[in-house]
Amino acid sequence: MSYRNEDYHTYDGAKFTEHSGIDFNTLSLGDLKKLWKSTLNKGIHGICFSMYEDGQEPGDIITEEQVERRVKILKPYSKWIRSFSCIEGNEHIPRIVHNHGMKTLVGAWLSDNKKNNEKEIEGLIRLAKEGFVDIAAVGNEVLYRNDLSLKELLGYIKRVKEALPNIPVGYVDAYYEFTTHPELVEVCDVILSNCYPYWEGCDIDGSLHHMQQMFGQATDAANGKKVIITETGWPSQGGSLQGAFSSEENAMKYFINAQTWASKANIETFYFSSFDESWKIGEEGDVGAFWGLWDKNEKLKF
Repeated sequence: MSYRNEDYHTYDGAKFTEHSGIDFNTLSLGDLKKLWKSTLNKGIHGICFSMYEDGQEPGDIITEEQVERRVKILKPYSKWIRSFSCIEGNEHIPRIVHNHGMKTLVGAWLSDNKKNNEKEIEGLIRLAKEGFVDIAAVGNEVLYRNDLSLKELLGYIKRVKEALPNIPVGYVDAYYEFTTHPELVEVCDVILSNCYPYWEGCDIDGSLHHMQQMFGQATDAANGKKVIITETGWPSQGGSLQGAFSSEENAMKYFINAQTWASKANIETFYFSSFDESWKIGEEGDVGAFWGLWDKNEKLKF
């Protein structure tokens, strides 16, 4: 997800504030790092898989060896791994993740490239029929990018649902898209919601509450269907966006609060992201390369 030229999506519906956040004012920087590491060591529900090493970018073919190495790094900390594509080496991710006894949220990357879309959809269906998909995600922020019409997107989702009647199928987008497009809620088995206070310019002190309200809006729109937070995170360096400042300290605070709340409220959450990826400097600006819990050299940051 990248910059949104808009103010907060204010919401007065369901309130999810069981956890108001840690009082970080009493912690030194050293104490904050220890709390960040202990929070990670407790284990998290899920993490988004960062595919590309330094010098690589989407379109490059990734080897099984590279995926295997990174999955082994993540295994001690996460129960689930989320992938974003089913081609160009991404198809190795769910197979290797399952081989390590973990679960998978597997995405087909949809765009305005209809030829690639066919490869992605067929790849997702094939992986699922081989037994490597626990939840299938048909597209990621397609409506936000205006890559497909709603009708086209719904067609892809229905096609996957028909092919995979025994696997939960959903679509990933910003939390408010499910309010705007109730047709998505109707067709999806599970609501897959991205929640980023940073990209709405939220100050770190209000970020947990704002994320809870994002989840609340998606939950209201879901009409009783399960809502999973498929992405949330905070960059550790780079620029700023309105009141949101990227820094190591803020990245640690956000991770601790998000994971503590999600665990307490039993909300399935996939943290974004696992490893820093240099290729992401572009539309997202310099912050794009610094969303990982691990740096680009696969070393824990804190």
